[in-house]
Amino acid sequence: MRKQLSVWQQRMSYAPYWYLILGGLLLVTILFINHLRTGQTPRATAVVIPVLNLPIFWYGICIVGGIALGAYVVSRLANERAVALFNETVPPGVQEQDTAVLPLSAELQLKLQQRRVHTVGQLLFRWGLDPRALGLKPAEIDTIGQELEETPGVDGAWLTNAPWRIWNPDHVWNGLIVCLLFAVIGARLYHVLTPSPSMAAFGIETPWDYFRNPMQLINIRAGGLGIYGGLAGGALGLFIYTRRQRIPTLAWADLAVVGVALGQVFGRWGNFFNQELYGRPTTLPWAITITEAHRLPGYEEFSQFHPAFLYESLWNLLAFLVLYTLAKRHSTRLLTGELTALYLTFYAVGRILLETVRLDSRTLNLFGLDLNMAVATFVSLLVALAMAAWVLARRWRRRAAVGNR
Repeated sequence: MRKQLSVWQQRMSYAPYWYLILGGLLLVTILFINHLRTGQTPRATAVVIPVLNLPIFWYGICIVGGIALGAYVVSRLANERAVALFNETVPPGVQEQDTAVLPLSAELQLKLQQRRVHTVGQLLFRWGLDPRALGLKPAEIDTIGQELEETPGVDGAWLTNAPWRIWNPDHVWNGLIVCLLFAVIGARLYHVLTPSPSMAAFGIETPWDYFRNPMQLINIRAGGLGIYGGLAGGALGLFIYTRRQRIPTLAWADLAVVGVALGQVFGRWGNFFNQELYGRPTTLPWAITITEAHRLPGYEEFSQFHPAFLYESLWNLLAFLVLYTLAKRHSTRLLTGELTALYLTFYAVGRILLETVRLDSRTLNLFGLDLNMAVATFVSLLVALAMAAWVLARRWRRRAAVGNR
């Protein structure tokens, strides 16, 4: 396993996903430069499926693409952790043995060769993640398990509950479905509870108006999704999935936020195609042009605005680079959960800054008193303070525990 990893790193100095990330960044940069040059925004509809007459929007493509790319990066990071833990657990002498040392039938040996399993180390690694992934019949899996158990140097615990099992990359794709389901519900609920002022055009001024017109509850196209609700829902989905799979929730959250930050980098470009999430009017060189049909009430005479979506995308790109670097090179210096806390703090600070230029934000109203503060700003302040307090308290307890030894 060590030799394989070394050879792969020599062949490719950068992980494949970096080419996808850089390609995506180059594409949106070209689109934005062209917009600044011409003042034209591409149509919101990417394509219409003829038979179904179903439009596919760039907004959805950006979000789905960002999520998929983020999940791919997380799956590769998880695989690297699985390999590292495997190498720490299984001695090189055991890893490097040829599968020929196992008294298996010629047919079974051939099947292993076809699955690119040539050494006991390769077999143990994939077995520890999930023996079913080998694509063998149940009887064949039982046979291999018995032979591995009798192989000198192989610990029986590696076959039943391998330490590296917790970092099976398949957890990313299996858990993603659960997390997305709860994230969408949470994001929509957050928006329903804090409708933006522009929703008045659809007869929605307070959360109660949604319940008076239930169809608007599911009309996502006439009102969006709240990021904090999405994060809360996604966290609940992650908790449920990790508990069912008996893998550490906080440790996986630390990897998940790397993908979340990257997903937001590209997901926010969906707002560009929809001509939404823009800031106050401005004459800055990078101001975006908004057509009259998409201008908010009271701003009809203005045509150029702050590209608030771009600011958030760039801020999330910075967050991704920081989180990725820490996850790759400095994870042993951090307590479990601190990457998650850092992401939430990062996003909260960025959102507070973004709200200084953003339009159409609902302001906080307590007991009939308008505090002239965006709800998102208030929530961001609470999140940032809570995460800072949590990290400092855990660090203090750790120092105190070390000092008492």
